[in-house]
Amino acid sequence: MDKVDCVVVGAGVIGLAIARRLAQAGREVIVLEAAEGIGTVTSSRNSEVIHAGIYYRAGSLMAQMCVNGKRALYRYCLDHGIPHRNCGKLIVATTPSETEKLQSIRAHAEANGVDDLQLLTGDAARALEPALNCDAALLSPSTGIIDSHAYMLALRGDAEEAGAACAFHTPLLRARADGGRIEIEAGGDVPMTLACNLLVNAAGLGAPTVARSIEGLPVGMIPCAYLAKGNYFSCSARAPFSRLIYPVPEPGGLGVHLTLDMAGQARFGPDVEWVESIDYAVDPARAERFYPAIRRYWPTLPDGALMPSYSGIRPKIVPPAVATQDFLIQGPADHGIAGLINLFGIESPGLTSSLAIADHVGTLAEL
Repeated sequence: MDKVDCVVVGAGVIGLAIARRLAQAGREVIVLEAAEGIGTVTSSRNSEVIHAGIYYRAGSLMAQMCVNGKRALYRYCLDHGIPHRNCGKLIVATTPSETEKLQSIRAHAEANGVDDLQLLTGDAARALEPALNCDAALLSPSTGIIDSHAYMLALRGDAEEAGAACAFHTPLLRARADGGRIEIEAGGDVPMTLACNLLVNAAGLGAPTVARSIEGLPVGMIPCAYLAKGNYFSCSARAPFSRLIYPVPEPGGLGVHLTLDMAGQARFGPDVEWVESIDYAVDPARAERFYPAIRRYWPTLPDGALMPSYSGIRPKIVPPAVATQDFLIQGPADHGIAGLINLFGIESPGLTSSLAIADHVGTLAEL
């Protein structure tokens, strides 16, 4: 049986960042990916926002990884020439009652280590964004946007330069621990059986399924998978904003926000739609729910301007009734299998957190 030091399952942004981290530490790495290329699922279906770390529960992995990952990601983009823009965002209160919430949002952000939020009056916010309707706002200077595909290409390039290899059309079928090593069977066009010292399950939406294929992993350690679909709409009119615009959070989510791509084109979303199966079609009728939400902060949005764009599905590990979840990263100390690391529920801010998550996995891998 052939042997390799490390196998990473999943060539999304998290798997690529982990492969890079391990390969640059001198480990031999193969990345198994069931699809035809890198980042074809969750990693290519998001808002491409570099998040500041404002909203996540204080002390959570999400908060820690986002704040640390943001700093690392900006450095990486500068060092590697990755298209990005530190454009900032405004969290907009459109009523006095929402304005009262801004101070608590700012305090929560500070507890997470985000200490650069600036409270603006409505006039000050409109001086930055004249088309904006608001009573007051918080400015987040460290929020930005990134070309996520260029970023993933750079991660892959770094990993391969350090000796890692990617095997596409190669799903993991099963694995089992055997005397201090893990034996895996992979399918696809060129089936293979390998033994490895380290198996990292970074399969995103498929991570619980991959975990269930690992013989000996306690079933109770594998979370249930839930699918939260977010739909995005583009805009036929040029949105007169240079920053991202977010409403004050509402129960169940952050509301319909305006983000920008690297070309300056606006897109709106996501909404939250709990689904039973993966389906990326966007129902044009959902736009009717977007118009009133957007017009609270952009009242001159023209009729008929919204067009279905794309959707993404978050890898949730909590049901709809549970308001929030955290990243779940399990190592041998958690499940008792030497050489196995599972990553579950790596939803937003996974892109922002990717380098910090890779460092965390690298630390676990050295135990």
